[in-house]
Amino acid sequence: MKKIVAVVVLVLFGVYLLPKMDWGKIRWQPTESVTVSGEAKTVLKNQISSFSAGVDAVADKKDDAAKEVNSKMEALIKAVKGFGIKAEDIKTQSLSYYQSEESYWDNGVQKSRKGQWRVSSSVEITLREVDRASALADLLASSGATNVYGPNFQFDDTSKIQRDLFDKAIIDAKEKAEIVARAAGRKLGKVISVTEGSGAGNIYPLYSRGVEGGGGAPMEVGSGTVSQTVTVVFELK
Repeated sequence: MKKIVAVVVLVLFGVYLLPKMDWGKIRWQPTESVTVSGEAKTVLKNQISSFSAGVDAVADKKDDAAKEVNSKMEALIKAVKGFGIKAEDIKTQSLSYYQSEESYWDNGVQKSRKGQWRVSSSVEITLREVDRASALADLLASSGATNVYGPNFQFDDTSKIQRDLFDKAIIDAKEKAEIVARAAGRKLGKVISVTEGSGAGNIYPLYSRGVEGGGGAPMEVGSGTVSQTVTVVFELK
């Protein structure tokens, strides 16, 4: 009984006393910071080129046109592989069947009827030895291709380069932030956040050639810019 009374007395004491005690106040102070952008970029020679090569055929029967296209495409792919292009760098791009409509007059009335079948197919070819682009264009034009588009010069893999550029962009951002901090009579603290951005741009020619093609015209591989940008927030001390 005495223990129960003691507990009740302590509870009442706490209810009376705690509201009167000064526990202080919790204040969240915003971190003072500086936000800067860093950038790094480099110019690279284009690494690969791509071509589109197509064949087509016209016949009264769809199967006849399809067989002709298949035969032409097999010969084209064989020639491309003989040039040194691997199978994984040859991809079917399109296949189409189309039957034309023919108009004719019958007793002064214009009518229409089904005409011939046109079948076409094309493949996309990736060339990793970009200096051989002109030779591949000539080969495609003389290997049964009805239309050849290319070369489309571009980058392949820039991941390692962009990792290096990321480090340089961070250094660039830090140097800028230190200038701002000194101007304010402060010092840089820890990095609060980093936002990454990147980009790559190149300019390349796009040619169209018919069956005659050829001539070994020189082609410029060209180059492009790979860039890395970061937005960094630094703590100010």
